[in-house]
Amino acid sequence: DAVYLDDEKERQEYVLNDVGIVFHGDINDIKLRSWSYGQFEESILDACLFLMDKAELELSGRGNPIKICRVASAVINSKDDNGVIAGSWDNTYAYGVAPSAWTGSVDILLEYYSSKQPVRYGQCWVFAGVFNTFLRCLGIPARLVTTYSSAHDNNANLQLDFILDDEGKVDTKLTKDSVWNYHCWNEAWMTRPDLPVGFGGWQVVDGTPQETSDGMYRCGPASVQAIKHGHVCFQFDAPFVYAEVNGDIVYLRREKNGTQVIENVDTTHVGKLIVTKEVGGDGMMEITEDYKFQEGSEEERLALETALMYGVKKQTTQDTTFQPQKDVDMEFQAQKAVLGSDFKVTIIFRNKSRNRYTATTYLSGNIVFYTGVAKNEFKKHSFTAKLEPSASSSYEVVIKSSEYLSDLLDQASFHFFVTARINETGKILALQKATVLEIPALRIKTQGATVAGKEMTVIVEFTNPLKQTLENVTLRLEGPGVLRTMKKEFRQIPANSTLIWEVKCIPVRPGFRKLIASLNCAALRHVYGELNVQIQKP
Repeated sequence: DAVYLDDEKERQEYVLNDVGIVFHGDINDIKLRSWSYGQFEESILDACLFLMDKAELELSGRGNPIKICRVASAVINSKDDNGVIAGSWDNTYAYGVAPSAWTGSVDILLEYYSSKQPVRYGQCWVFAGVFNTFLRCLGIPARLVTTYSSAHDNNANLQLDFILDDEGKVDTKLTKDSVWNYHCWNEAWMTRPDLPVGFGGWQVVDGTPQETSDGMYRCGPASVQAIKHGHVCFQFDAPFVYAEVNGDIVYLRREKNGTQVIENVDTTHVGKLIVTKEVGGDGMMEITEDYKFQEGSEEERLALETALMYGVKKQTTQDTTFQPQKDVDMEFQAQKAVLGSDFKVTIIFRNKSRNRYTATTYLSGNIVFYTGVAKNEFKKHSFTAKLEPSASSSYEVVIKSSEYLSDLLDQASFHFFVTARINETGKILALQKATVLEIPALRIKTQGATVAGKEMTVIVEFTNPLKQTLENVTLRLEGPGVLRTMKKEFRQIPANSTLIWEVKCIPVRPGFRKLIASLNCAALRHVYGELNVQIQKP
């Protein structure tokens, strides 16, 4: 279903674990504390269902994790809808509990459920802790994430303007942007059928009221994969989250006459470290790489330029309107490939201009679930393409079976990102493509007459395409009206060898029938075969 997570250990952690760790402090002094989620405590389920009533989420939307997360991120905070927790960042917590005093979500949710009034007070980890309880309680896999040096970029221009006075001190009145030592939000795991393939998986949702989104204080769900690659055109609130982990800090000095002079730009400070609790333990797991490429790398710059192309504002000294590179086309082709073999992908450039160009090109290959959720990046390749005037040039990249087989998922599907920067113009070409390997089929045939009431033989054959022995293989065969489900296990099928399974049966009903077979083992799944047979009347 839409929130299916394929790893049992991860399910134990992200759905069933009712305690967790909050990382806080500062990048140079990381502190941690435990938080009790308590999603199985008495009345917590009722309280969580009440939140959906409070948010006026129509019943038909309550099976949709995207809608649930979107409305919950608004109702977790009290701004504009009298939601669960009132935030306070001013160190005065009159008539309430100081954010640091809470030890978990249960008290907060139960108090809100009985009083129907916002509970005072929370800061980011409190919002995130309660949000995590809500998500896990409803069976949506979720985790609490901490970003160190998180940017709060008021005008989302990917630039945090720190304005200095004559003496070089920050002018607090004029400086509206801020960098949080750390900021906690949540990731929820789901498919994104509303987005192109490849953007499912972990989604950022944030219940801390920072900025309005479509008129309310809410944030997400925003695809982590889309943020990493700069594809921030995809809903919801991706530009804001992108800026939280990627902004540049710009120090401006105000001259006496009111003009501002750029004194310094720090491109590496923001979003330096992003962490969550490890699966099955209390240690820290770094997930910065899920959100961004290596700082200062070619891919990181390309992702930034892609984000700019998709409308994330970035102030430049001379604000120029965006003009795409019209005179170069880029195309991506993947060779039809059978599981277990090497295959080629080809990137084709057509330079329609009279100029010579060079293009810095980056290919990222990800193994994805059939739902479009990326599992991991198995191929990285960058090169510089030379584009001669009025000519096409193609570049082949070989994908070896050894690169993908160990991580392959049962549906054998890949998702490629290609990004190229034309160095002479600075323009970006970007495309993405999903491709699926061909999984070899089972062959089914019959021997002898196919007559109702008479014995017949069905033969199932399969040739192992992999360069490894398949172990503990289960075959199933069924055909309504022809034979009941039969099961057979084979200890081993050596590489390139063929298995033959003969089954004798007596069909009962004449007419047009279908035989269906499947093969399953740890290294190979979704292997099927079928055969239509006409059973004669006796």
